[in-house]
Formats: sequence, structure tokens, C-alpha cells
Amino acid sequence: MQLEFLYSKIHRATVTDANLNYVGSITIDETLLKAANIREWQKVEILDVNNGERFQTYVIKGEPNSGKICLNGAAARKVQPGDKVIIVTYGLFEEKELEGFKPTVIIVDDNNKIIEQR
Repeated sequence: MQLEFLYSKIHRATVTDANLNYVGSITIDETLLKAANIREWQKVEILDVNNGERFQTYVIKGEPNSGKICLNGAAARKVQPGDKVIIVTYGLFEEKELEGFKPTVIIVDDNNKIIEQR
């Protein structure tokens, strides 16, 4: 049996932009994606700390070291620039894969620069 567990997260990132006139997705700084083991086109869940919204979308790669966290398309209506969000991914694991497994957790500052990596 497969069990679903947290795989990775970017904790308390600051939304830098919300672009309603785009097909959809979230643009995330490539440096953050690599650190958090998140891939372009991967499904993510967005948790908005400011307003309680929780929704899913997919990732597109942003310019490295830009600090960009931009919600695009319909998701742009669920956030405001300046909101704090938690970006999470989940994985399906077999019981034996869970032994010793720990999710990747990236904590960022107000400019979306990494301050801690677990």
C-alpha cells in the first residue's frame, strides 16, 4: 500500500506578484525550487497564511535568485502581493521507503532568500 506524506515545502514565502492575465500556475525562483526538490510542472499545494486559502496548481521556473513567487491565472485571485504562503508537495511512499525519510523544508526570509534548510 502507498501512503501519502509531505515531500517538501517552502515555508512562509512572500508573494511578490499576482498575474491574472496568464494561463495559470505559480512562478517560483529556480534557486528555491532546486533547494526544495520541486520540479517544474510539478503539482503543488499553496497555503496562504494571511487569508486561509488552500489551493493547488503547478510550478513554472522563475529566474534564479530573483526571489520571485508569482501566482498566475485564476490563482492570482486567491492571494495578494505581500501575503505569506507555504508551498508544499506530497509523495506516495511504500512503507519501507519511509524508514529514515525526512521531507525537505526550506525556510525563507521576507525577500524569499533561504535562511534555513532542513
